[in-house]
Amino acid sequence: MKRVTDFLKKELMLTAAVAAAAVSLFISPPNADLLKSIDWRTLVTLFMMLTVLEGFKKENIFRPILKFAEKIGGILGLSFFLIFGVFFSSMFVTNDVSLIIFVPLTVILFRSGGKEKYILPVISMENIAAIRGSLLLPFGSPQNLFLYGKSGVSAGSFILHMSPLWASSAVLLSIFIIVLYRKDLKEKIEWQGNITEEWNPKRKRQRLIYLCLFVMIIFTVLTRTPYYLGVSAVVLCAVLVFDREILIKTDYVLILTFFCFFVFSSSIAANSRISGFLTSSVGGHEYVWGILLSQIISNVPASIVLYPFTKNLAALLYGVDTAGLCSLIGSLASVINYRIYVREYPENGRKFIKTFTLISLAFFAVVAVPGFLISKYWTF
Repeated sequence: MKRVTDFLKKELMLTAAVAAAAVSLFISPPNADLLKSIDWRTLVTLFMMLTVLEGFKKENIFRPILKFAEKIGGILGLSFFLIFGVFFSSMFVTNDVSLIIFVPLTVILFRSGGKEKYILPVISMENIAAIRGSLLLPFGSPQNLFLYGKSGVSAGSFILHMSPLWASSAVLLSIFIIVLYRKDLKEKIEWQGNITEEWNPKRKRQRLIYLCLFVMIIFTVLTRTPYYLGVSAVVLCAVLVFDREILIKTDYVLILTFFCFFVFSSSIAANSRISGFLTSSVGGHEYVWGILLSQIISNVPASIVLYPFTKNLAALLYGVDTAGLCSLIGSLASVINYRIYVREYPENGRKFIKTFTLISLAFFAVVAVPGFLISKYWTF
């Protein structure tokens, strides 16, 4: 019992998710419809990506990126490279995937450069970069993809609506980075040891397999193919045959956390009284509702719950795309970021939440009102 208690204290996010899911099942008893409403695609994709990226770490496949980063002599330049790497990549591979790729790289690089004190603020800004960079394109995030599909607007119109928020966020992020290093903008990095180990020639086949699997997963994410279960079967079989030990390292705690959040949101949406209340309350206030509900069930489930009661999809989209700046629960991408960090620094969970919340709320304070005003005039 003590081991279970210690585990739950260590995994604060999982504990909160399990508690929320358990309470929600009293609101709406479990049934077949509940299982159908869970976002299994996201869970399966997350399993594939987490497993393959463990292989990337084992085989040092990120070596070219690390090699390039080693040539950046200043901490300011390195931070710009990593944060805007997340900002731009999130538009194409989704905000979740961009964080899964770049946050581990950030930890490796700042450790090797003797700058661990900057890891928390930098990955907090990477979180902001993932949330705000991904909002430009219809497939940048799950909520974008869902609401874009329901909106009926063209991709060009969608991008036009989102571009003011996207461009202003890039400028504001740059200011935040400069403020972080304001005391010495020319602070140098002295690399401690070799962070770019040479590739093992005998492991070439494994590297090629993981790269091919990664391309398959990205294709699955971008195309939203209905055959994602088939792709996941290919990934699982390949890992079982060539590198089954990697399956032990997959972060199943993160997958379970997501599952519990989906159970919670599905149970809430299935309750007739709650649905009736939302019908009378959401229309005309989509921006505020998107932000507030996301703090309880995160932005992807909030998008699904609020969509049927929405009169202005643009306002809802602006709200759920801003919600991740308020709290850790506001975006599932933030939960991923938290989980990656505490796997490296298990004793710093509370410290992460404090730093993340302060930086994100500062960003939110600047963008919240402009986002609200735009949502009143740009509609679809």
